[in-house]
Amino acid sequence: MRLPLAMLEVFTAIARHGSLRAAAEALGIKPSTVSHQLKALEDQMGTALFIRTTRSVSLTEAGRALMRGAGPAFDQLGAAVESARTTGHAARGTLKIALPEFAYHQFVAKALPSFHAAYPEIELELSLTDALSDLLGEELHAGFRLGDNIAEDMVAVRMTPPLRLAVLASPDYVAVHGAPETPRDLLQHNCVRYRFLSAGRIAPWTFTGEEGEYAAEVGGSLIVNSLPASVDLAMRGVGLAYTFRDYCAEALADGRLVTVLEPHLGKTPGLFLYFPREYRQMMPLRLFMDYLRGFRDTPSDG
Repeated sequence: MRLPLAMLEVFTAIARHGSLRAAAEALGIKPSTVSHQLKALEDQMGTALFIRTTRSVSLTEAGRALMRGAGPAFDQLGAAVESARTTGHAARGTLKIALPEFAYHQFVAKALPSFHAAYPEIELELSLTDALSDLLGEELHAGFRLGDNIAEDMVAVRMTPPLRLAVLASPDYVAVHGAPETPRDLLQHNCVRYRFLSAGRIAPWTFTGEEGEYAAEVGGSLIVNSLPASVDLAMRGVGLAYTFRDYCAEALADGRLVTVLEPHLGKTPGLFLYFPREYRQMMPLRLFMDYLRGFRDTPSDG
């Protein structure tokens, strides 16, 4: 049997307000509707729920038994409805985001301490992955990816300008092995390659030429699934690494790394945040997105 929720709502209102008229005023309906709903409920249950006199309405034993269960249940339902109504509309709650490891290190990590200080009631859960996550299946709210080529039912918001690519080496490596002059020369060098943990394939080393973008064949004795590890190995003089130039800006500035093949390198489309259209007005997501964009555009000290 389906629960007669509308009738039970009328019943609890009568019990709490002490009369049919007061219940009608509280519910915003006509007294005749209250009377009709109460009669229908008593008919369905086969017992009287109230003792009616000219001056008052009081619960029967059956009515008291029903109120002991229905009252708290309606309180919980009301709280659940209010929670659903306000979820995502305030600077609190859980926000789950998937992002590549380099995006965390380069664009997110530095902003997290001040974001947490500004919005301490937002619980941020980060899933570091190079996969284009199934947001719905994994119960995530948003994800980062390179480029805005996503499903039609998702929103893509640019978070960074196009990112420059770089082939990196330590000065010691170049001193011993020389610098490649063209991408074809990479076959003669030890290239630290990156394997996507999710897809299992090796990331291509792409370059630009007269005919557009192309992938060069590279070889080497090391394969990793961590971008920081590939850069670390390059700094240690083990081989060449292929990554985003801005990711290694400090190491380039202080001379721990140098770039090679610069005339042959292009850019990626940049990082985008993608999320279901239904989350466009989700307050924690909007605050996080706007904060990251503002943090990126704020000049750093010094």
